[in-house]
Amino acid sequence: MPTRVFTGLKPTGSLQLGNYLGAIRPLLDLAADPGADVVVCVADLHALTVEHDPALLRARTRELATTLLACGLDPSARLFVQSTVPAHTELAHLLECTATYGEMTRMVQFKEKSAGSDSIRLSLLTYPALMAADILAHDTEVVPVGEDQRQHLELTTTLARRFNARYGETFVIPRGSTPPTTARLKDLRDPRSKMGKTGSDGAGVLFLLDDPDTVAAKVRRAVTDGEPSLAFDPDGRPGVANLATLLGALTGRSPEEALAGLRGAGALKSAVTEAVVAALDPVRCRYAELEADPAEVDRVLRAGRDAVAPGAVATTARAREAIGLLGVA
Repeated sequence: MPTRVFTGLKPTGSLQLGNYLGAIRPLLDLAADPGADVVVCVADLHALTVEHDPALLRARTRELATTLLACGLDPSARLFVQSTVPAHTELAHLLECTATYGEMTRMVQFKEKSAGSDSIRLSLLTYPALMAADILAHDTEVVPVGEDQRQHLELTTTLARRFNARYGETFVIPRGSTPPTTARLKDLRDPRSKMGKTGSDGAGVLFLLDDPDTVAAKVRRAVTDGEPSLAFDPDGRPGVANLATLLGALTGRSPEEALAGLRGAGALKSAVTEAVVAALDPVRCRYAELEADPAEVDRVLRAGRDAVAPGAVATTARAREAIGLLGVA
């Protein structure tokens, strides 16, 4: 049987090129692997852990789903919205009853996001239990995980083993899979900071839906230096190194190879603009087609929900029975 793989993405902002290279492209490769049974979740409930605008959350949830499809995600990968499968939240409570307060407060992301704040949503503390439910509900075997989420996956496996030991074998124990090393893109205007979909004014961020003129303008204003010769030196010449990394990632070369034959920042920026536009134009055009046909996106999300919900309900029913809840037909 194919290996069950689960991945979730939070709709907290428009996807940018770093997301594409680091998460979406590896996900597309996984979905195309006949040995992988891929489940993809738009994790909208996780966006409720901080202050948010309801209308914007709905819009971003649809935008994320549409963007994944525009990037080439096959609907057969079972794409669905987390909140449309209530088993996730029911199972999350059972896992909260398995976890401890100390385990939750030790989560690095909770410490970072709650630091200096007097008013913190309780869901920010408990959302690792929901993340564990997301994974365990689908009998997940493999979770692609970056370094920033590894602690949460470790908690998931801890809770699953503890539940199984106390109440009987209920959950499949997942394991993490580190995606292939990808380019770590920096902000074009601040090449020592990560290119992120949130937390900046967007001037140095290349979003997947940026049109060619916008791409050209952002790359043109990217920080470099006045040296006519080009060299890959992340510490001494971070702006040039960032553009070289970007160009290499999009053209299948190392940063050093990407700089070969180019002279001066102008030539480098021109090559980067051409490569970015070539990569993003198909995505942007397909997104426009899907945006004009929202019923098709809804159909894919319904099909994904209907495909995964029975399994999630069955897993949650096993957990309910194991933990001692009364089932009444």
